[in-house]
Amino acid sequence: HVQLVESGGGSVQAGGSLRLSCAASGYTDSTYCMGWFRQAPGKEREGVAFIDSDKRTEYVGSVLGRFTISQDNAKNTLYLQMNGLKPEDTAVYYCKADVPPFPPACRFDGTDTYWGRGTQVTVS
Repeated sequence: HVQLVESGGGSVQAGGSLRLSCAASGYTDSTYCMGWFRQAPGKEREGVAFIDSDKRTEYVGSVLGRFTISQDNAKNTLYLQMNGLKPEDTAVYYCKADVPPFPPACRFDGTDTYWGRGTQVTVS
């Protein structure tokens, strides 16, 4: 059973930076399909950034050039470096992981998808 625990959220001023972490446990396969979603109050959940074990990445257009997703196999941890934060980035950020068989792209849910509980990011 995969467990995901996010950390690194907080409150920052516009233009600031944060780095989110997602520590994964219960999964030892070297292949992975992971990503970050966010949900702002009154809005639908939105996919933000995704990465697979081939290091292919995908980003939503609004964060291109500002956010960077990465994954450290040795630490079983997913990261989201967020620079140039804007008030519209305010949301709860969730980590997602799929186990094989993977979906056609990591932004989709697979047959076995796991979620963290989220970490709040507030930009003023």
